[in-house]
Amino acid sequence: MRRLGTRLLTLLARTRASEADIRRPLVESLYASPTSLAIGALSGFLLSVAIAHISHDPVMTGCAAVISLIAVGRTISAIFYYRKLKSGVARAYRRWEMAYELGAWSYAAMLGMLALVTLVRTDNPAIHMLSVSLATGYGAGIAGRNAGRVKIALGQTSLALLPTVVGLWLSGDFGYRALAVVLFIMIFAMRDITRTTHNIVVEALRGKQEKSLLAAKFERLARYDSLTGLENRMAMQMRLRDLFAANRYTHDAFAILWMDLDKFKEVNDSLGHQVGDGLLRAVAERLSSTIGDRGHVARFGGDEFVILCPEANRTVAQELAADLLAALAKGMRVGQHLLTNTASIGIAVGPQDGRDAEELMQHADLALYEAKNMGRNRVVSFVWSMKERFHRLHEIETGLRRAVANGELVLKFQPIFEVKTGRIAVCEALLRWNHPTLGQISPSEFIPVAESTGTIEEITHWTIDSACEAAALWPEDVRLAINISPAVLHSGALPTAVIEALVKTGLSARRLELEMTESVFLDDDTHTQHMLKALQQIGLRMVLDDFGTGYSSLSYLRSYRFDGIKIDRSFMTGITTSVEDQAIVRAVGLMAEALDMEVVAEGIETQEQLDYAREAGIHTVQGFLMSEPQSVAAMTDMVLRSVTIPTAIAAKASRTGAAMNAVALSKERRRANG
Repeated sequence: MRRLGTRLLTLLARTRASEADIRRPLVESLYASPTSLAIGALSGFLLSVAIAHISHDPVMTGCAAVISLIAVGRTISAIFYYRKLKSGVARAYRRWEMAYELGAWSYAAMLGMLALVTLVRTDNPAIHMLSVSLATGYGAGIAGRNAGRVKIALGQTSLALLPTVVGLWLSGDFGYRALAVVLFIMIFAMRDITRTTHNIVVEALRGKQEKSLLAAKFERLARYDSLTGLENRMAMQMRLRDLFAANRYTHDAFAILWMDLDKFKEVNDSLGHQVGDGLLRAVAERLSSTIGDRGHVARFGGDEFVILCPEANRTVAQELAADLLAALAKGMRVGQHLLTNTASIGIAVGPQDGRDAEELMQHADLALYEAKNMGRNRVVSFVWSMKERFHRLHEIETGLRRAVANGELVLKFQPIFEVKTGRIAVCEALLRWNHPTLGQISPSEFIPVAESTGTIEEITHWTIDSACEAAALWPEDVRLAINISPAVLHSGALPTAVIEALVKTGLSARRLELEMTESVFLDDDTHTQHMLKALQQIGLRMVLDDFGTGYSSLSYLRSYRFDGIKIDRSFMTGITTSVEDQAIVRAVGLMAEALDMEVVAEGIETQEQLDYAREAGIHTVQGFLMSEPQSVAAMTDMVLRSVTIPTAIAAKASRTGAAMNAVALSKERRRANG
């Protein structure tokens, strides 16, 4: 019952507000044409003065004087209020309605009284005609002019015509009495005309009001976010442009804080979108209460919010950002869940960080991107070096889409040697990119970009084809190793690409091994597991790369039958001095021997590291001590010449000597070929 009562009161309040919105223009219509009111007053003034002048009757003269005073007063008040309406400062319209009502009734009553007096006190037909015409004309005129307020119009008609009807009837003349009957009937006709006109006006005003409300609703939908009630992207951009325009000459500082919730997708995936929407609403409320009058907050879509802070320099902006992170850290209650979501914030301060609204927004977004890359839950302020990195990243992204077609990618091969025999057992294919304007770009820089843009699949397929084509020329006991990105495994096209390359080049499946890191297994994707097992079934070897730097290496070794593991170079760097590294390398060697897996030690750059690897039971080694990455021709030459570890090391030591072995000769050929 309480809720029902509240709803009824709310509905009543809205109805009253709506009626007030309609009544105001109706009242204003009374004063909308002061000219017509002045003409009516002037007509009444002239005719009443004429009647007084012709009759020389003191009563008629008194009525004429009163009519003249009321006419002047009404004209002055109408002009005064009309000017207020035009200037937009008109207030207290109910008082002005009452003033108009009293003036109108007084004026109409005096016209009716004048007609009654003239009909009773004189037999002059000219005076009768003037007074009756004045009352009748006024009654007919106000029926249309004052239709906005029916009560006023009906009152004026009755007050002007009823005394006239009485005077005509009392005259006793048949013609006068007939006219009295006609005027009496006309009162009812004027009533219907007034009400009909009033209804038409009200409907028109209601239609206009509905259009205004609809326009306001659409404007709100266009400027405000329907979920959180905050301003949306368009409204904030308009506000920012206005701020730029206002500060064009003052150059006062103002800041943009671009905020993104960390791991919001996990909330949607684990708890559902309804909880996610509730979290966004809670965050919006928390942001608004924390910011207060220090700025304006808008939702830019998804889980991104932008805060615009006028008159805020970089220090003030960073303090506000710290307050926002602290407020979010308190957690928010969404239904039955207490959620604590951190956020990343990028700051850009105008006008020094941007020449216009678009550039400043872009720079705040770049700062946000940097904050997320640095580990999230932090605030990063824009610096111009971010712009340079952004341009470089953009060039890399666009360049990768044409790198394969333009022949900009190059394969290098680094040999992996058997420790016991010294022969080359495997050649690892390494991708290199010579950008036409940026020059040589490291794989550690462009491979993540390729993964994020989806070009990694095309690049991997090209790498497999090219590497298999080169390996087909090598002896049967030399294998080919290719690194595989987790993004390629998720696509599902890898087995087809591998089989096509093997068939086209004639390379046997047992000579191809795929290297992958533990990140492949982080998503626990059943599809990926089946794909890897299918590749193993056709004879491919699987090698776990960067062993020891991931998350759950031992569980992977138990779940998957790997043919080999590669000890990360970080363990070999300090192998001669670090007891811990020595223990780890020895333990890996023993474990691999027990599991019948081949072990590769990466990053061998000194003789001491090579000696320790041999003593630890490592099967194969790879590093600059034996050979740097080689071109296809140089690598083929090395393989065909059966270069071994001792020969390679000797060649490295005597590179400037006259007697040069096969490795040195191949390197000279590589230099000569560019």
